[in-house]
Amino acid sequence: MPVRFRSRPRPRSLAAATALLAAVLAGCSGGPEEPEGSSSGDGHSHAAESDISHIHGLGVNPGDGKLYVATHHGVVAVDDDGSAKRVSDTADYMGFTVAGPDTFLGSGHPPEGSDEPANRGLIRSTDAGKTWKTLSLGGEVDFHALEQAHGTVYGYDSTHGLLRVSEDGRKWDERAKLAALDIAVSPKDPGVVLATTQSGVARSIDGGETFADGTEPVLAYLSWAGEDGLYGIGPQGTVHRSTDGGENWTETGTVPGGQAQALTAVTPERVLAATAGGVYESRDGGKTFTERLALSEGAH
Repeated sequence: MPVRFRSRPRPRSLAAATALLAAVLAGCSGGPEEPEGSSSGDGHSHAAESDISHIHGLGVNPGDGKLYVATHHGVVAVDDDGSAKRVSDTADYMGFTVAGPDTFLGSGHPPEGSDEPANRGLIRSTDAGKTWKTLSLGGEVDFHALEQAHGTVYGYDSTHGLLRVSEDGRKWDERAKLAALDIAVSPKDPGVVLATTQSGVARSIDGGETFADGTEPVLAYLSWAGEDGLYGIGPQGTVHRSTDGGENWTETGTVPGGQAQALTAVTPERVLAATAGGVYESRDGGKTFTERLALSEGAH
């Protein structure tokens, strides 16, 4: 049965945002919420309207070709016909990225009743989101953005307001402190890291050790697929594309549904975006979007 979503604002830990980004630059709740819904006979939960809310991340799993959606109450797999099923527990999956076939990286908060610490650090699944293990920083860090590029994990540590970088997911280098919502790493140059801030897109050319001041446009989320496939989405769903590494941006289209919640460029022409209206996909470089998964009526 198709999953229906109940959208709700997620608070974030960085309160210094401008009014334009205030709805999305606010930290997640201090701990997990009591999950709802029931387990199916196959051992996995079928998501219901009452137990899934905000979307935190999107990705396509090369292992099965399915769309995976990280939410406030678990990870959901979406088929081409729009049907969806929660494959994980009911934890709050914040930072999320597909790192390889059936291999996901994440962060966030455990489900109600878990003996895990409130901040899960970096967690990894090697079975397409069904089970997760902590790699590092459990109890210390909640990553709100994760990227894997050049054999390296880049994570925005929302707990401490800084960028962290790791070659193995266990030992981390602390990089620049900044108030950001999302990050993106150049597929060509590991030294180029972009971050969305209250003043616009901030650029680093030294692997995140330092960032220049943000410049317009003001974007909520970024994703970089291929040298000319850099995308950003504004707080209200306006999509921008850059083919020169973020030096210049062109508005391409608008994702339906209002407030932006996540963005992933799968290829330079294929883009996934989540808003308060649901999950949408573009196959023409962000010009037009079709619905992949809808939120329930009245959930906006």
